[in-house]
Amino acid sequence: MYKRVLLKLSGEALKGETSFGIDPQTVKAIALQIKDIYDLGVEIGIVVGGGNIWRGKTAEGLGMDRAQADYMGMLATIMNGLAVQDALENAGVPSRVMTALPIDTVAEPYIRRRAIRHLEKGRVCIFAGGLGSPYFSTDTACVLRATEIGAEVVLMAKNGTDGVYDCDPRTNKDAKLYSEITFSEILAKNLAVMDSTAASLCKDNKLSLIVFNMNKEGNIVKAVKGEKIGTLVKVE
Repeated sequence: MYKRVLLKLSGEALKGETSFGIDPQTVKAIALQIKDIYDLGVEIGIVVGGGNIWRGKTAEGLGMDRAQADYMGMLATIMNGLAVQDALENAGVPSRVMTALPIDTVAEPYIRRRAIRHLEKGRVCIFAGGLGSPYFSTDTACVLRATEIGAEVVLMAKNGTDGVYDCDPRTNKDAKLYSEITFSEILAKNLAVMDSTAASLCKDNKLSLIVFNMNKEGNIVKAVKGEKIGTLVKVE
């Protein structure tokens, strides 16, 4: 069983069946799944996206300055992080929100050694605000934070997708689900698992990735226990 993990939650996972924003019942259900692995004694870091509120690339396509749009996206991840923190603490799980953007009134600044200390003391660390710089995705932030805190694996929780496919299963019923694949194959085949910067960081730092469907109850526990689930993305 893994002892320290980094869980990547997409912003879309927090909106549930709604088309936009944060669904409290969905966030509560996610928090209870996280509590299941917390109760196993696992040290947990979380990186949360902001796509349920704002997407920088979409805004750029509409003519908005990319850097400005990305900063707005970082603020969206902080809002999501606070929602996850509230749900976790209502479930009895102590947590801290740490941000790359200075916003001291509502969250702590991200300091690597402080984050590790929180984990050692049994607190879940929610890393929000991306990397504090535009042009970097939350995938890249996720891998960098995982490397910094010494996580053994990145758990990429997908909203309704069982793992990594050779093509889009929503448009191709014959899409093949990989049980295992390497980062080199992901980069060569241009598979939409994470952006190329994040995949290269994983490869260079020998950090494995498990992609799984978080909507199936018990999947997070199975992933943490190392059971066969979803897709294992590994270094050659």
